[in-house]
Amino acid sequence: NEEAEHKGWCDTELSTNEQTRKEKTEAVETLHAEIDMLEASVAKLTEDITELTKAVAELDAAMSEATKLRQDEKSVNTETVKDAGEAQTAVAQALTVLKEFYAKAGEATALLQQQPEAPEIFDKPYQGMQSENG
Repeated sequence: NEEAEHKGWCDTELSTNEQTRKEKTEAVETLHAEIDMLEASVAKLTEDITELTKAVAELDAAMSEATKLRQDEKSVNTETVKDAGEAQTAVAQALTVLKEFYAKAGEATALLQQQPEAPEIFDKPYQGMQSENG
């Protein structure tokens, strides 16, 4: 009888162990599938990171180039503004010179149009040499 009880206990334990093995095997298979899925996800994300890092580097290069162009354009614009200011000053000075010149020229021509007075050596009107030719 004791043997029968021991066999019953062994059968029960074997059945329990077999059930536990099945559960554990399923858990291991599930975990392996999850590991494979996560490894694929890691590979995809690593690829995405590589692409995005490259894109960021390209954007940084483009931004650097654009900044350089803006700085070059700014220096050209600053020089143009400076030249325009100098030109404006030169034009204002030229206008002043021309106004002064034409004002003086107007006075000078006004003086030329006046009737000159006879020099003092002519104290009486000239009669000519009428008596000698006569």
